[in-house]
Amino acid sequence: MRVDLFAALADPVRREVVELLADGPVTAGVIAERFPVTRPAVSRHLRVLREAGLVEAQVRGQQRVYTLRRAGLAPLEEWLERFRAPVLPADRLDALDTELRRGRRARDTEGERRGTA
Repeated sequence: MRVDLFAALADPVRREVVELLADGPVTAGVIAERFPVTRPAVSRHLRVLREAGLVEAQVRGQQRVYTLRRAGLAPLEEWLERFRAPVLPADRLDALDTELRRGRRARDTEGERRGTA
């Protein structure tokens, strides 16, 4: 059963693990040392992150090394995209700049006419 990405990231310990792994692969032992919880509790957090598709583990000798799966964050990125302001294309910004300049020139010309009357 796949764990929901948002549910997995709802826990502050799991979010901190994801942040830790953003800098590169880390062993389970190093991860466990970072938190004031038992190693079995850390193992459960790591399992939730694996099931959510956020981390993957590789066995290297006696150690289990965890790596962040950045692709696992894609659904979060897609969800957040709905709330971002749309970016205007450069040509629309250029057209806006042209219209603003025309408006300034028209006001300047009108002001000059009023000043000479």
